[in-house]
Amino acid sequence: MIKKYLFLSLFSLLSFSVCSQEIMDDNLDKLSLKYAKASFEELKDFFSLPNDAYYPEDIEVNVKWCEKAFEKRGFKTQRLETETVPLLLASRDYPKAKRTVLVYLQVDGQPVDTTKWFQDDPYIPVLKEKNEYGDWNSIDWNNLKGEINPDWRIFSRSASDARGPDMMFLKAMDIINDHVYEPNFNIKVIIDFEEELGSPQLPNAVLEYKEQLAADMLVIFDGPRHLSNQPTLSYGARGIATISLEVIGPRTPLHSGNYGNYVPNPAMKLSQLLATMWQEDGRVEIKGWYDGITISDDVKTILEQVPDDEAQIQKDFGITSTDNIGNNFQEAIQYPALGILGLEAAWVGKETRTIIPKSAIAEMNIRLVKETNGEHMVKLLKDHIINQGYYLVDEAPTEVERMTHDKIARFNSKISYGAFRTDFNTEIGAWLRKGMNRAFGKDPIQIRTMGGSIPISPFVITLDIPAVAVPTVNPDNNQHSPNENIRLGNYIDGIKTITAILMQKF
Repeated sequence: MIKKYLFLSLFSLLSFSVCSQEIMDDNLDKLSLKYAKASFEELKDFFSLPNDAYYPEDIEVNVKWCEKAFEKRGFKTQRLETETVPLLLASRDYPKAKRTVLVYLQVDGQPVDTTKWFQDDPYIPVLKEKNEYGDWNSIDWNNLKGEINPDWRIFSRSASDARGPDMMFLKAMDIINDHVYEPNFNIKVIIDFEEELGSPQLPNAVLEYKEQLAADMLVIFDGPRHLSNQPTLSYGARGIATISLEVIGPRTPLHSGNYGNYVPNPAMKLSQLLATMWQEDGRVEIKGWYDGITISDDVKTILEQVPDDEAQIQKDFGITSTDNIGNNFQEAIQYPALGILGLEAAWVGKETRTIIPKSAIAEMNIRLVKETNGEHMVKLLKDHIINQGYYLVDEAPTEVERMTHDKIARFNSKISYGAFRTDFNTEIGAWLRKGMNRAFGKDPIQIRTMGGSIPISPFVITLDIPAVAVPTVNPDNNQHSPNENIRLGNYIDGIKTITAILMQKF
């Protein structure tokens, strides 16, 4: 009996060793493809859930889906309640853990305008391939059961931002579990269901649940790879503040024939105001905007290592010049940016009407960098508007205010979260580089700061841990726009990437 037990134990140990070695070496590509193919029905179910955070009842369905999905993979789940919808914490401990890694995932998505999507329902994923004319045509979903073309794409809201990476993580865990592999670190996954709203509850939640979230480092599976679509690590991201600016005009819209040349047009006044905020070359004109930002020669050397083909970038985007901020693309995103997200005054196209609108609105944002403070940057913008002669209100002006001030604007702002940036020479950076090198046979492209914003600074500040993002999706995924998609080659590579990271020892 003892001999039989020893034989079985030795057999199990050898089997475990073989499985582990196969995953780490020759089998990783095959396994990633195999598990990707096995995932498509689960993926379709997940992608089909409406996930606009403006509708909490839809988010609740997503929370329940995630609870089941993570519990199926051996995680314990806990809802971290907030004033709106919960965050979800999924935890799994391993007996030989030397570290605790916190993983950030996002589930909610941007709103959809169904009229701009080339499919019946943006939430129902559609498989497409590109024809000889460059158009994307739908093909039967059952094609996914056969040989996979890595250039096929799944079109669906949040396919890349960020339900695709969510599924990559789940399938990587399936590989780990099925091959009885145990990482030498504990895993905590924090799942955010309000990221596209700016994660308004996150800073307080991280503070309130600090003990439950305690970890040694944070890994973010979100964002697009470098424009070359090569394996990438991003060591920082810009923060974000949003502003709603409304120039007030007449009490009601007025006939432009009857009152043109007499009643000032708020759309014209808003245009003039916005024009004062930028120089013609794209630099922000607001006093003090770039104060405190310097790029040393050492940092320039780091930025130059990113293989940007700027001529190709401009060709792809259909532009012949760029804003005069920094000497290249990577330098440009090291500075705070001021942007116009949308403008509204009256009607256009077939809805055009001969009126003077009652107001004109600009929705704006500020992309923050590590050296800038959100409150300070908003104040710079606000002071600039006041210096242009505007009287600012935070709601509709009173009758007294209307009859007292020539220029009135409503100004509302919200600071969602700050920027973060982690040094390259840290334990988390070295660990991630080793994992990705094992997966792809080369070091990833390393980006100091990516242009987009993710709500990571509350974790970095409150938990006092370093953070690095592992972007996996195709850079041309149309995130936040109609016809968002994920390339199947990236989806498969993403599973391989996360599996290799989960198997990398400390």
